[in-house]
Amino acid sequence: MKRFLCGSLAAVCVAATLAGGAGTASAQMAEVKEKPPMYSYVANWTLPRAQWADMEKATGGMQKALDRAVASGALVGYGSDTTLIHTADSPTHDDWWSSMSMAGLFNVLDDMYKSGNASLPVLSLATKHWDGVYVSHYYNWHAGSYSGAYTHVGTYKLKADAPDNTFDTLAKGFIVPLMEKLLAEGAVVEYEIDQEAIHTESPDKFYIDYITRDAAGLDKVNAVIQEMLKSNPLAGDAFSTTLDSSAHSDSLSRTSAVYK
Repeated sequence: MKRFLCGSLAAVCVAATLAGGAGTASAQMAEVKEKPPMYSYVANWTLPRAQWADMEKATGGMQKALDRAVASGALVGYGSDTTLIHTADSPTHDDWWSSMSMAGLFNVLDDMYKSGNASLPVLSLATKHWDGVYVSHYYNWHAGSYSGAYTHVGTYKLKADAPDNTFDTLAKGFIVPLMEKLLAEGAVVEYEIDQEAIHTESPDKFYIDYITRDAAGLDKVNAVIQEMLKSNPLAGDAFSTTLDSSAHSDSLSRTSAVYK
């Protein structure tokens, strides 16, 4: 999803919950509940173009270990991403896995170190590397294996004076109902709303992450959001009241993923 579109998503979310249709938002909030925490570990890598093919091979080599972790219940999903929209500071690749516990997350990481998968030769050629650990209480997916999918992640930051319940209001009031609709229609195969579990950035940041099966899914999400914007003319004003637009960014990647 593109920068304009992702900003529009947040604008519609705020409009639905804070501007027009308060009754609808209240009804949606009554239906949406937080789920048990799902944790995700993400390893980000910036690699020279000459090593991209080697990175793909290395990622494939980890698959057996990750499949075993899914089969045992240690993980609920895993995958890898190749960045499509490159910037000077963004990674070119990442590997990730998700678990319903911190123990499951880090036991798999320990296994990666013991098996040598965390110290493969291609990784030593990375010009940059950093990790993130995230937690989500709002998520869902269709079980299955996906290759050649697309992942969009929108990064947002609440204003310092935003009410304490703004994040949950946005999630329960609009984002989750919208994503559940898109999931039911098959436009997306997975979504989650993340915050950092181990804080390396501002605690006011949150991330809207969704996966589409193919590029057509991006257009489907776009169409739904544009229609929502038409029915919420105050979206732009509402957007500016709670979110710091200068901190917003988007990423788009090609993804291989498995969900239990």
